[in-house]
Amino acid sequence: MAVHQGASHLEEQLDSLTTQEHENWQLVVSIDGEDDGCAKIIENHAASNRISQISGPGKGAAANFLHLMRQVDPGNYWAFSDQDDFWLPHKLSRAIERLEEVSWNTPAMYHSRCLITDDTLDNHRISPARPKPPSFANALVQNIAGGNTIVLNPAASRLVHAAAQDVDDVTVHDWWLYQLITGAGGVVMHDDAPSLLYRQHGANLIGANDGMRARARRLRMVMDGTYKGWMETNLKALKTCAPYFTPENRRLLRRVMAARRQPLAVRMKMLREAGIHRQTQFANSIMWVSVALGRL
Repeated sequence: MAVHQGASHLEEQLDSLTTQEHENWQLVVSIDGEDDGCAKIIENHAASNRISQISGPGKGAAANFLHLMRQVDPGNYWAFSDQDDFWLPHKLSRAIERLEEVSWNTPAMYHSRCLITDDTLDNHRISPARPKPPSFANALVQNIAGGNTIVLNPAASRLVHAAAQDVDDVTVHDWWLYQLITGAGGVVMHDDAPSLLYRQHGANLIGANDGMRARARRLRMVMDGTYKGWMETNLKALKTCAPYFTPENRRLLRRVMAARRQPLAVRMKMLREAGIHRQTQFANSIMWVSVALGRL
């Protein structure tokens, strides 16, 4: 769990961990920046004997999660947690049950939909569906995995721990995990059943990706160059991770990186042949606008 100024909701999240059907868990919390009382909340919580604390790097949420991935011992199931959600009781047990369907030496990642709520965990609505199968061609241009729902099997935790040692920066940790696991030829499982309550409030780092307001915000990110900056950060990290990828996905990565530098007609042709895509027709339209404007 990466924590920053999370005292207002942390205790409720810790409470939801104590009601998990899967009872064999340990929590590592990385507290980033000035502590607003989170350390004391953890020390006083009933489950404090299961929780260890480390200090974050002070460089934001993505860097804090990367820090955790470098520090926590691999070879176990890893579940990623935000500080202000509320896990449903089956969160861990359902994820592990699904992941056990995969061969033990194949990296696998589980993620699910969630119930988006207001600040008081009321007014539930389910997060968007993911109609297309997960793939590296999708992961290059879109994140479909909410980090607060992600669980990795032991093989994936070993892969992530190794790759994180050499990566300096990522846009967001969950997008990088989706890219890394698919790039390496691993399995990504999407569950349509929600696993947690996702608290939507004014301090969310990115926020729920549903509704017209969210679509307008993402279009603005294309137009103002934010999305292009994200792509450049991601591609730099993926270039570092390329030794872990399948030969096919290394070729795909090189093709996308090369296409971004080409004139419009060549760029469009190369990227269409590469098969990059997003999950919905609207999202695909926005992606091709970014390609046409040279902002992918």
